[in-house]
Amino acid sequence: MGKETGFLEYEREERTYADPQERLTHYKEFTIPHSEGALKKQAARCMNCGIPYCHNGCPVNNIIPDWNHLVYEDDWKNALAVLHSTNNFPEFTGRICPAPCEAACTLNIVDEPVTIKSIECAIVDRGWKEGWVEPQVPEKHTGKSVAVVGSGPAGLACAQQLARAGHAVTVFEKSDRIGGLLRYGIPDFKMEKHLINRRAVQMEAEGVQFRTSAEVGVEVSFQALRDNFDAVVLSGGAEEPRRLDIPGAELSGVRLAMEFLTQQNKRNAGDDEVRAAPRGTLSAKGKHVIVIGGGDTGSDCVGTSNRQGAASVTQLEIMPKPPEKEDKAMTWPHWPLKLRTSSSHEEGAERDWAVLTKRVVGENGDVTGLECVRIEWDGRSFEEVPGSEFTLKADLILLAMGFTGPKRRGLLDRAGVELCERGNVKADTDRYATSEDGVYACGDMRRGQSLVVWAIREGRQCARAVDEALMGVTELPR
Repeated sequence: MGKETGFLEYEREERTYADPQERLTHYKEFTIPHSEGALKKQAARCMNCGIPYCHNGCPVNNIIPDWNHLVYEDDWKNALAVLHSTNNFPEFTGRICPAPCEAACTLNIVDEPVTIKSIECAIVDRGWKEGWVEPQVPEKHTGKSVAVVGSGPAGLACAQQLARAGHAVTVFEKSDRIGGLLRYGIPDFKMEKHLINRRAVQMEAEGVQFRTSAEVGVEVSFQALRDNFDAVVLSGGAEEPRRLDIPGAELSGVRLAMEFLTQQNKRNAGDDEVRAAPRGTLSAKGKHVIVIGGGDTGSDCVGTSNRQGAASVTQLEIMPKPPEKEDKAMTWPHWPLKLRTSSSHEEGAERDWAVLTKRVVGENGDVTGLECVRIEWDGRSFEEVPGSEFTLKADLILLAMGFTGPKRRGLLDRAGVELCERGNVKADTDRYATSEDGVYACGDMRRGQSLVVWAIREGRQCARAVDEALMGVTELPR
């Protein structure tokens, strides 16, 4: 692969960021990509492993050593073909995927994994720049039709694969623009939305039809889909937020992270305040903001709050602070539990762990503080630490505690599909079939809250299952 001694000759060099003071003035992406020469060196570090564990680490099974070799050989066009053979949207994953492939890289044993994510992003960005990404219009049409409900990464991947197989595909999206949480849950400074728009143009040229502002189970009858399409795919995501069940949580200053992030993304898209914030403007400007939840969504709230001009930002996590460095012998090549600091954290925020929230303090209907207590965690349960109570000043509390599963009201109530014990749509990863004949499910609606890269994998696999069910055989890759 590439240069077999490359990992000995070249050190890992990650992409850099624009200065925090500069990037806080806007919502555009601020990652500074590698030069072409630097990318060749990084690709040369791929070390011709006997067993490339990066394959297993990547949910879509990207053929990583192959496209690393092609980049090293300056064969970018073929590198793009190899990349697209397993991943419909590498420009999404190359920006927002946490890169479990790098955690599984053999060189991660010494904390110097190949910069797989950076190389992936560079390949697809180069492909768009050179005009190599073109619609793949099917040579013949099957006469079969499929309705895909939800236009997040799972729905888009499923729709694109089915259209390329020759089926007539219509994607139904309840929001005013396609993309799901890619569009409204991911801040623009992590992924600009023109990336979604140009994929939509490609998919329309391949035959996919998009119907926005069309919520199935509300504006659109689910039975109408059953009557008018040969198959229906449920890919609506896991959108039911975990709620904060403490006194005072009903105050108007306690809001969901997704409402906060969606409003800003709509403003960035050019929407006026009436369209962006139909329930009233939600802004962190001049406020003491507390973000409850230590994951990626919480980090996104931190970055957005700082850009809006928050007076202070504090992020709380109920779990203990992870170690700075994982125990390689215990974890590699699996995803490790360790402390992760995002670019948003670097822009300014206080972080605190092992904190349990007890009560939201309010005055005249406004949030003024948050009462908390420290906890000790033994791996199974926690105990409050006596005498550790403290109160944080707060004007705005954002709930970023994850999602409990798909929303049932509307679509799932009308579909009548069986749910699993976790509240997700019940379907296996072989046929992706639900309890209702001709109805399939994939992505977070089936597996629960997960990563974009897992959604893409499930969308692709579901498309293969649907194609095989409709046609008896399939040539779509799994």
